[in-house]
Amino acid sequence: MHSSSRASRGGRGAGLRLALSVFAFVFAGVVASGIAHADGEYQGYTLRVKLIGGVQYEALYTRIPLWEKQTGAKVEIISRKSHFELDRELKQDIAANHIDYCVSSNHTNFSAQYPIFRDLKGLFPADYLAKFAPNLMKQSEIKGHLVQIPRSVDVEALYYNKAAFDDPANQAAYQKQFGKPLAPPKDFAEFTQQAVFFTRTPDFFGTQFPGKDEALTGTFYSLLVANGGQLLDAKMQPAFNSAIGIKTLDWFVHLYKVGAVPKGAPNYVWDDLGNNFAAGKVALDMDWPGFASFYNDPKTSKIAGKVGVVRAPLGAGDRRPGWSGSHSFSITRTCDRPEVAASFIEFLTSHDSQMVEARLGSIPSRIDAQRDVQKEFEAKHDVFMASAIDVFSAAAKNDAFTPPRIAQWNEISNALWPELQKAIIGDKTSRQALDDAAKRVSDIMQDTADSE
Repeated sequence: MHSSSRASRGGRGAGLRLALSVFAFVFAGVVASGIAHADGEYQGYTLRVKLIGGVQYEALYTRIPLWEKQTGAKVEIISRKSHFELDRELKQDIAANHIDYCVSSNHTNFSAQYPIFRDLKGLFPADYLAKFAPNLMKQSEIKGHLVQIPRSVDVEALYYNKAAFDDPANQAAYQKQFGKPLAPPKDFAEFTQQAVFFTRTPDFFGTQFPGKDEALTGTFYSLLVANGGQLLDAKMQPAFNSAIGIKTLDWFVHLYKVGAVPKGAPNYVWDDLGNNFAAGKVALDMDWPGFASFYNDPKTSKIAGKVGVVRAPLGAGDRRPGWSGSHSFSITRTCDRPEVAASFIEFLTSHDSQMVEARLGSIPSRIDAQRDVQKEFEAKHDVFMASAIDVFSAAAKNDAFTPPRIAQWNEISNALWPELQKAIIGDKTSRQALDDAAKRVSDIMQDTADSE
């Protein structure tokens, strides 16, 4: 994914910090691997791979020479690109029927588009697979086939500006107006109430949201599910233009209309949200694990030391938003040595490997790494990062759900978000926008059915 979508957000905002940190890990990988191999087991073999690139991903790759030393194999990285670029490249490979590599980075929200990856069941030891969060492993399946091993997980939670919440004047005014103490919202009724309460235009806003691209589609989808709605019905037809869907879109429309979000919100994607919150301009920010260290670092954030994070508030359906997905690794069907590819993936998702990334703020897919990185932060008395890991790990376990894992997800998103945006800025009513989007999505799904 890309600057505007979900697959890039984990850690994108923390790029500056990671750029400084990644070099500290260049030689750290030689300490321990956690994976046992016979010396020179794959001597003379060259494993060709395609990996997602970007500074937040690079620390892990500094460990590759250790796997090469252990196994005798060599790794040839033939592509190292952003997720959007890698997505385009994989689709070009599929169209050309030219798959000359064994391992590729993947993502649970995109993987249904790629028929080139093999079922991994039987390639990995059961005790290794048992180390991962069960729901993440389930999300890594397509039609019952395990097509990827999760690397890290993104899931929503609520960051809040403690300076705004701890201000005595705000506390007194909120108590007087609503008859209850000012605290992070438990549900979206309170969230809306607080978003309006905190807003002091043009310098400070109650909240914000992305207003275009897949970022908007997914944010709407996540709240739709939390409110008790669904995007598609059991027959894979649009169901988002329901009464619940209208109510969900009205939430975005209302907050924009009353000025509780910045006027630029219809053009925002993730970096815009991250920079606004770090600049101390927003009280409530639904966002991703990778921003945690960015928000609490005085080099990158004006509110460092004044950030809190809790699980997302409950929607009207008594469920929390939990739009989620995992970066992952897959093995191609054409790979001539799948056991070598599996060894490589097992190494890159070992406990030690996941700890490298977790120390930089990502949420590991392995339960043991989630536990141990939290203990490390606690031992260092880094209360905020320990709390963030705890919150996001709980959200990943209890709240996470993916978009429909179908090949048409991108097409659906591209049909939906422009209509959502039109409703937000007032060009259409919520009903008109959702009905118009539903017609387009229905056509997409019908075209798919006709081609099968």
